[in-house]
Amino acid sequence: MSSRSQHASICRMCHAACPVIVEMEDGLPVKVTGNKASPTYHGFCCSRGQASVEHIRHPDRLLHSLKRMPDGRFEPIAIEQAMDEIAEKLRAIVDQHGPRALAAYFGTYSGPYPAAGTLLGSLVASLGSPMIFASATIDQPGKDIANAMLGHWKAGPQAFADSDVWLMLGGNPMVTIAGGVPSQNPARRLTDKIKDGMTLIVIDPRKTETAARAQIHLRPTPGEDVAVLAAMLHVIIKEQLYDDAFITENVKGFTELKNAVAPYTPEHAAARADVPAEQITNAARVFAKAKRGVATGLTGANMSGHSSLTEYLLLCLNTLCGRFVREGEPVANPGVLLPRATPIAEAADPAPYHNVGEALRVRGLSQSAAGMPTAALADEILLEGEGQVKALIVNSGNPVAAWPDQQKTVAAMKKLELLVHVDIKMSATAKLADYIIAPKVSYEVPTISLAVEHLENFSYHWGLCEPFGMYAPALMDTPEGSDLIEEWEFYYGLAQRLGIELFSFPMQSRTATVREERDFVMLDMDNKPSSDDMLELLCNRSRIPLDEVKKHPNGALFPEKIVAAAKRPDCTARLDIGNPDMMAELDAAVSVKPRDDRFPFTLVSRRMKNAYNSSLRDLPRLVKTKRPYNPAYLHPDDLAALGLNDGDYIEIRSAHGAIVGIANADKTLKPGVLSMAHAYGDGALSENANAPDQKDILFREGSNTSALISTDDDYDRFSGIPRMSALPVAIQPYHSHPVPSQPAPQ
Repeated sequence: MSSRSQHASICRMCHAACPVIVEMEDGLPVKVTGNKASPTYHGFCCSRGQASVEHIRHPDRLLHSLKRMPDGRFEPIAIEQAMDEIAEKLRAIVDQHGPRALAAYFGTYSGPYPAAGTLLGSLVASLGSPMIFASATIDQPGKDIANAMLGHWKAGPQAFADSDVWLMLGGNPMVTIAGGVPSQNPARRLTDKIKDGMTLIVIDPRKTETAARAQIHLRPTPGEDVAVLAAMLHVIIKEQLYDDAFITENVKGFTELKNAVAPYTPEHAAARADVPAEQITNAARVFAKAKRGVATGLTGANMSGHSSLTEYLLLCLNTLCGRFVREGEPVANPGVLLPRATPIAEAADPAPYHNVGEALRVRGLSQSAAGMPTAALADEILLEGEGQVKALIVNSGNPVAAWPDQQKTVAAMKKLELLVHVDIKMSATAKLADYIIAPKVSYEVPTISLAVEHLENFSYHWGLCEPFGMYAPALMDTPEGSDLIEEWEFYYGLAQRLGIELFSFPMQSRTATVREERDFVMLDMDNKPSSDDMLELLCNRSRIPLDEVKKHPNGALFPEKIVAAAKRPDCTARLDIGNPDMMAELDAAVSVKPRDDRFPFTLVSRRMKNAYNSSLRDLPRLVKTKRPYNPAYLHPDDLAALGLNDGDYIEIRSAHGAIVGIANADKTLKPGVLSMAHAYGDGALSENANAPDQKDILFREGSNTSALISTDDDYDRFSGIPRMSALPVAIQPYHSHPVPSQPAPQ
């Protein structure tokens, strides 16, 4: 007779770390819902979290690690043997080619398992390699770079909870959950704040689920974010709507910014962005005249060109209006599993933002404040010569689906001497790997709410907006007969075999004490720690001890009123809104490039409710519609002009390549815009363009827009992110003729 029980846990389907109730039957999860007994999230759990039952019990889940055989087949391999063989191959590659021949890549799913990223980075660094890459540099790298350029305010930005204006550029948190609005039940928080009188300003060419709630919605031509933001700054400066006292005391570069935005009148921006000048002026006035609230950019803002400049101009908006916590005001989250906040109402000087580490061999790129430029990693694998990457370990990512320029990425994966991929299923990248390591996931392992709390360091209002902390123990055993391993255990096992030490360090808050050398903890390489030991190491300087957090099975708030201290008398630091590199880029961007008539449409990226980047789109609970593919959304008027009907197959061509898509009408789009999700498809179409069953493949797997993107043209010179959205394309009906992957004729 079966037995059912309910258990409090934390969802691992994204970075939001929502508290959930997992209903178990005979040791297996059967239902997941939001935990109404948990504070802050108010019982919220999105559809992806509810689908975690299907995720962990998916019939295609790998229950044993796999090894590629000489004939290309995959055979199961015991995890201990896999670690033996991989360690031996890594040692041989490093000994022959040097440490730089080994690289690591952290994908989206590294976040919910914080110990994994820590130990993989430690493994690669301990072997002497600087080649550590992450998805952040092909997602929103402008954030970290712009923050370094500006400097940072040691008390942090103003909180969402007490804001009376909020500006979002290029994002849709009603679907993405994390980003733009606090991820703890974003729809409810946004609804409540608007009812309370907050004005929401959204800049997006599509009337997204978030934009539909906005009182002010600017719909610019994709790729013209810089012109719109610069025009708003122009208005604020011209009409003297800025916080003069704050600027005089804490800011430098005002004159430089004033001169740089002078040509960006609302009329100039209106002509470029196809937005009425009075709308731009009104948005600027509403934002500047409000007392509290910040401007924030998201993925669309970073992928559409000028990533660093766009994020920098958003910071300039916040800085001109003084939107920071002041002396005597409390910080929203004083830290729970992070160290206790020590906020001070003063600036920290700008930090180095480029050439801060390893120089790459391509395009003059190097490590920036955002990390190593992932868009250049495929080149580092393909480019022969000293320093060539020969081995790559991928943790919870899918480069073939997610990296720009899919053809180049596929060639790079095939070029490697050793590709190790940690994933639960045979993903696009796993199909090219030498070893696929099958990990424990979700409710099979313990976790804590640390990662989402730490997101405050990535961007304004990505972390926890209140002092919430939670620990969730493992709820279930691994499937009978399986041979699975936690990701961090895999890296620990490799390190043991390689004879190197690993280190861990606690995550750090921007408003807490600067990390000191003593924060780094060397692991005992003879006596393997437990999973809970690893979590303890990650928060060994937390404000609230992990043992205390564990006493609250539903999580809890741990309030402590910590207010910003007064500016120190000897503080001379200032926030810089006149960075020379950004002012030069802003000056160059005044000139409008002539449009190429061969590409009359503009492709923009979008988020989908039934997917999380390259994952989850095959879960039945999330695919309830007739669209399991990656729809190519167009305005109905554009469909009619092209002679297309909903569901027709189309060819989409950029200057770099071409893909096939399935047209779908979307009246929320600005005419002339094609909208598709990023990170779909596994490259089957690019290799089988003439296959008889191409349409079936397309329908099942979706089209991948990265095949349209070049990493060599139009990229941010600091992060290397190429233009991945706001991409000029041509569209025509697809008539089963070959779709070449080579660039269109020039």
